[in-house]
Amino acid sequence: MSVAKVRLFVDHPLGPEQTVPLERDQAHYLFGVMRLKPGDHVLLFDGQSGEWLAEVAQAGKRAGELHCLHQTKPLHLPPDLWLLFAPIKKARTDFIVEKAAEMGAARILPVQTDFTNSERVRADRLQKHAVEAAEQCGGTFVPKVEEMERLDRLISGWPQDRNLLFCDEARVGDRLMIPDATSAPWAILIGPEGGFSDAERKRLRNMPQTHVLSLGPRILRADTAAVAALTLWQSALGDWR
Repeated sequence: MSVAKVRLFVDHPLGPEQTVPLERDQAHYLFGVMRLKPGDHVLLFDGQSGEWLAEVAQAGKRAGELHCLHQTKPLHLPPDLWLLFAPIKKARTDFIVEKAAEMGAARILPVQTDFTNSERVRADRLQKHAVEAAEQCGGTFVPKVEEMERLDRLISGWPQDRNLLFCDEARVGDRLMIPDATSAPWAILIGPEGGFSDAERKRLRNMPQTHVLSLGPRILRADTAAVAALTLWQSALGDWR
């Protein structure tokens, strides 16, 4: 019996004896790049049904079929945690999305702040990065990457029951204080390279759901801050405990 050396996300239901058709790019990757052939094994997940071992039933240059054998992992949902971040340079924005998917964010929301440098992001392209991260890290869930929205508009309709961890660079050097509110859903907010405006900072601090957090004695780059904040939250309140 061959050992599965490829893990693949598929937008298709998975289950016992289920046949899974492959898209052209997937077929090219499995059969053209990885050189799989009929009888070889692949690990599949669809974000809803856990992970499944599948066998290559048909292999072609532009298409193919896989056949589900049995479940290898149940679905593991992340904590109810959103990551809000202001997009930065392309490669570093990609990095933030990849790490958020790996570290257990349930939803990823790019936001346009007063000092955001990037005016447009392609959510579909970032979603592919989230999928690839989930494939690599062994996760069975893929977070949804939303279209970019203005921060002021987003917080105007902010859910009353969702806590907001506001990582404020103006608090650099303050004592680290992770709030103790494990029962409520959460979101983490990371600002742009230029920081938050005074108006944004005032509005955020006046929200009853806001908890202001310092990320240590040095001002971090936005991508570093995202990883640091996710690590702190997961260690204190998430599924790393």
